[in-house]
This record gives sequence, structure tokens and C-alpha cells, in this order.
Amino acid sequence: MRMIVPPVAHRREIDRNLAEFFRSHRAAHFNRAVSSMCRYFKLRRPRVEWFEYIDWGKTAGRTYEDGRIHLVHPENWKRGRIYFSERKWIQMIYHELGHFLLWSDPERKADLFSRRMITGLKVRRRRVASRTRSSRTGISSTRRSANRLRKRRPRIASARKSRRATRVAPRRSTTRKSRRVA
Repeated sequence: MRMIVPPVAHRREIDRNLAEFFRSHRAAHFNRAVSSMCRYFKLRRPRVEWFEYIDWGKTAGRTYEDGRIHLVHPENWKRGRIYFSERKWIQMIYHELGHFLLWSDPERKADLFSRRMITGLKVRRRRVASRTRSSRTGISSTRRSANRLRKRRPRIASARKSRRATRVAPRRSTTRKSRRVA
């Protein structure tokens, strides 16, 4: 089964609105984000209620079967928490919306949904810098970088070795060296 999430452009808009709501506390930004998410999935909007804390500060949000979502307001998010960043709050919102969208196997799917909503939102600056550098210096530098990429060894091979193989490998190398010497 494949999980469907909105396209990157929609996710960036949703993310931008949630971040703006976290900073300014204007309800219009939050309503836009949730409405665009529900519009994409063709669902009714959940009834969201805001709280200072839920479950004595242990829980950040809770979704009920009747479609209600209880959330900790961003003004109160920073109180009594170890991880109180804007990103964590937005991930919590995605997690609770994942509960609202996906009712079967709720925890695993809500976590997966929140991860997929975040994936691909940031624009990678490394690519932009390499493109501008290659356009200035010419084709020869891009050929050199392509050769460097080809010469790299895959990391997967070293990661797949078992503990026993890593223990046995040094012994073999020492025995080989002693045979060569003798």
C-alpha cells in the first residue's frame, strides 16, 4: 500500500502557514493550512480545540474517533518541554492530522505520514552552489567532479559485514602478511 501525500508545492504552502501560525498566533494561518490539507484529501475539517497542556504536559496532541483534535497551543508549547522548537510543533500537527486521516494502525501510519509530509520541503543549497560554480568554471571542472563520483566506493558493502566477519578479517590479513614474509 502506498501512502499518498500532497505534492511538494502544497506541502510547502501548508508548512509555511503552520510556521507563520507558530510565530504570530493568528488563527487564519492555521485554518488555511488545515483547510488546504483537508481539501486535498477531500475530507471535512476536524474540530480543533486548543489547550494549555494535555495529560499533565505529557501529550502534545490527541485525536479522537469522532474527528475532534485536541492540541497544545504554540504559546504554551515551550513550557515544560525538552524539545520545544517550531519544527517539533509542526511535526506534532502533521502527526495528529495523520491520525485524523488514517485510522487503521494509527501510531505507525501517523509517524510515517508526518515524516513524508516533511520530506523534500527544504531546498538543498548544495546543488544550487555546485551549479553556479560549474557554470563559471566551464565543462572541465564538471568532468573532474563526475570522475570523482565514479571513483567512490559504495558504502553499502562495508555496512553489510557482520560482527564475525569484521573480527575474522584482521586475523586473515595478519596470516597473509606472515606467509609473504616467510
